[in-house]
Amino acid sequence: MIKPDIKSLYYITHIENLPSILQRGILSHKKVEELGVSYTPIYDSGIVSKRKDKSTSVKSSLWEYANLYFQPRNPMMYRVVHEKDKRDIAVVGVKPDVLAAAGGLITDGNAANDPTRFFFIKEGIEILLKQWKIIQNEWWNELDGSKRKIMAECLVPEQISPELVHSVFVADYKAKERVETIIGSAKVPVIPEPNMFFQPISARRIGNNISLIDGDMFFSNMQTLTISVNLQGVMGKGLASRAKYQFPDVYVVYQDACRNKQLTATKPYLYKREASLDQELADLSLPLVTSNAIKWFLLFATKRKWRENSRLEDIEGGLDWVRKNCNEIGIQSLAMPALGCGLGNLDWAEVGPLMCRYLHDIGIQIAIYLPREHQIDPKYLTNEHLLNHS
Repeated sequence: MIKPDIKSLYYITHIENLPSILQRGILSHKKVEELGVSYTPIYDSGIVSKRKDKSTSVKSSLWEYANLYFQPRNPMMYRVVHEKDKRDIAVVGVKPDVLAAAGGLITDGNAANDPTRFFFIKEGIEILLKQWKIIQNEWWNELDGSKRKIMAECLVPEQISPELVHSVFVADYKAKERVETIIGSAKVPVIPEPNMFFQPISARRIGNNISLIDGDMFFSNMQTLTISVNLQGVMGKGLASRAKYQFPDVYVVYQDACRNKQLTATKPYLYKREASLDQELADLSLPLVTSNAIKWFLLFATKRKWRENSRLEDIEGGLDWVRKNCNEIGIQSLAMPALGCGLGNLDWAEVGPLMCRYLHDIGIQIAIYLPREHQIDPKYLTNEHLLNHS
């Protein structure tokens, strides 16, 4: 049988629980109560009680299992990092040997979700193989079920041995320092993995209001997100394809804007979307009371036809429109990709200074997300090049 490439499983917890985990292992809620172990929760009581009331295929409560995810960067993690301080959260990496645990189960999604099914390990591995691409993805969607499936779990009765813990992952180097102090002499590597916690890999400041970000723009904290599009109404690749998949209403608005000539080569179109991204991206085992992430989408034409390359003069025209209109139309902060530098085949060495010239000092915060397709020479990421380039 072909198996999915499972290098690790993951347990999300509060960093204050790490000494206990490294000593006793990862315990089920029932075991925690029986042993009287003191712990710091990261989930609200409603989520925990819902799992207590949910039975598995062998009629045991989820309360009796320690649960691991195959993908920690999931809707539950999204919920936790938006309700807690990200530096209070740790992800414990567990060796795949845990799959040999007696009585273990695998689910095809969030175990507390009604449609989710439970399987014994061998059959569960076969199910995972069919949805492994979903589990390894960077995003999800409520409509096609991937939001539930990406949270597939391994359930282990009572306890996972501390010997199976191979690493602890945290959001950044400050969290790493805190964890290393908390766990003392325990010989387990503590590894900063910002992307796992929906944080940028890196950020640097340019001028007064611009940040250059290496990360995922769709999880930006800016109020408005920019989607690079063409003028033919086709969202086939890149950021546009992802927007079409993750937020179908954006695609409908985009096609209307093309059809009605509201979007042109030098005039972006602003979609003042009213739905909350938090509600769509976070696990909603219970309502997300703190949700307030209303995002707008700026549809910015970087191509006239989807098969063509981007034109620098069109991008300059669109940037000029943004500079002149962003405050008037209510944009409070703006995230942008490196316009035309991916599928448009333009060079950041030219595009970067152009973007910074038009976006610097316009009265709002700007986050420019660097191309993910290739590395940029550091000399093209400096203030000198981006703000003083002729």
